Amino acid sequence: DLSAYDTLIIDEAHERSLNIDFLLGYLKQLLPRRPDLKVIVTSATIDVARFSEHFNDAPVIEVSGRTYPVDVQYVGDTEDRDEGVRQQIASLLAEIEQGRFGPRGDALVFLPGERDIRELAKALRDNDRLRVLPLYARLSQAEQNRVFQSGGSGMRVVLATNVAETSLTVPGIRYVIDPGEARISRYSYRAKVQRLPIEAVSQASANQRKGRCGRVEPGICIRLYSEEDFLGRPEFTDPEILRTNLAAVILQMLHLRLGSIEDFPFIEPPDGKAISDGFNLLQELSAVNRESQLTPIGRQLARLPIDPRLGRMVLEGARQGSLEEILIVA
Repeated sequence: DLSAYDTLIIDEAHERSLNIDFLLGYLKQLLPRRPDLKVIVTSATIDVARFSEHFNDAPVIEVSGRTYPVDVQYVGDTEDRDEGVRQQIASLLAEIEQGRFGPRGDALVFLPGERDIRELAKALRDNDRLRVLPLYARLSQAEQNRVFQSGGSGMRVVLATNVAETSLTVPGIRYVIDPGEARISRYSYRAKVQRLPIEAVSQASANQRKGRCGRVEPGICIRLYSEEDFLGRPEFTDPEILRTNLAAVILQMLHLRLGSIEDFPFIEPPDGKAISDGFNLLQELSAVNRESQLTPIGRQLARLPIDPRLGRMVLEGARQGSLEEILIVA
């Protein structure tokens, strides 16, 4: 019952990851038993009405942050998306460095993935007035920490994936360049696996990116798409529960003993057909028995951070003495 605590703060709630949705559902069940517990849900870009309603019309408090004005500039699309965007970003960085947009300052560039970051870093190598710093989740801690070190010659240019959107704040950013795309994890019903397609980000996501500058002085956010495109985008990113293979969700819920998925108070519950598909798959994988309880295989699968199908291959590979080969395939 979390009786060691009197206040809980759920931060960055707009990310709507499975963990956040599990937490919010769990707290919804817990609050009637712990009326003394204070729960504060915080975010800069949140669907306020939906969250308030979930917690029985909880009061909404608005706190304006101490930020500086950010000027948003829209630059139209280029014809050849990949090569064109790289060229476009390189030209914009050169212009920022030459003071065409106002005082020179450090820039943060959002890119969909590691490969895009490496290719752009290579394209910027010739400009010795720029200090290029890549930032993505797979980098070692020491390399990630380089973005927090000031000093050194040249204008700092941080090339980052979505990790810089909310997970961490890069200090001293004056310019943000946003091509408006990200890799978003989505379950493919046709291929029956979780995929990472590149998609246009939502308005909330674009606004989070804009908010990365203007922290210490006025900033400029350059969007590489039109204002019309921005206004036509969905307001919020789909929550992870609606983009994930439900077999993985059910597996986690059984493992964490969160009760039945049908009765769990999700902010946006998944539909019934997707739930029964999930259970059928788990039975096929011998992860649950006929009574929908976790089997020993299910408990092992729940601890592997991969799609249950791939996890089942890995476990079987280990049993059959071919783990190394199966890891490569998986």
